[in-house]
Amino acid sequence: MTMLYKQILVAVDGSKQAELAFKKSVGIAARNKAVLYLTSVIDNQSFGTIESYGREFVEESKKYAEKLLADYQARAVAAGVPDVNIVIEVGSPKTLIPVDLVRRFNIDLIICGATGTNSAERIFMGSVSERIVRAAKCDVLIVRTEEKEEQ
Repeated sequence: MTMLYKQILVAVDGSKQAELAFKKSVGIAARNKAVLYLTSVIDNQSFGTIESYGREFVEESKKYAEKLLADYQARAVAAGVPDVNIVIEVGSPKTLIPVDLVRRFNIDLIICGATGTNSAERIFMGSVSERIVRAAKCDVLIVRTEEKEEQ
């Protein structure tokens, strides 16, 4: 039985692991002719209250995410993905990705890297990818390895 995915969400944060997840998501989305949602969640819980850092921090994080996702979007379209959307959120990625975004976009596959950019959070609170696996009601692919070129 072949599983076809129609709505794929890939979580990216600028890390090497997220880049690997992005590359695999493009291949899967192109083969399935699926809609690809590129998401970056600005985790307002990891830097405390917004007031203590000011809105400038959030705005700078959004600008970084917009640039990162626009680059990924262009690369995905060039690789043959028919429909690529950008989703930038502020909040907890541990809730937004596996619950809210899955429900909002009817996601049937989440792809993410095994680790991301926030190693301090991983030590104290557990990884985002671990939480996604536990909370998601759809398939989840945790990427650890590079995409191999077909011969």
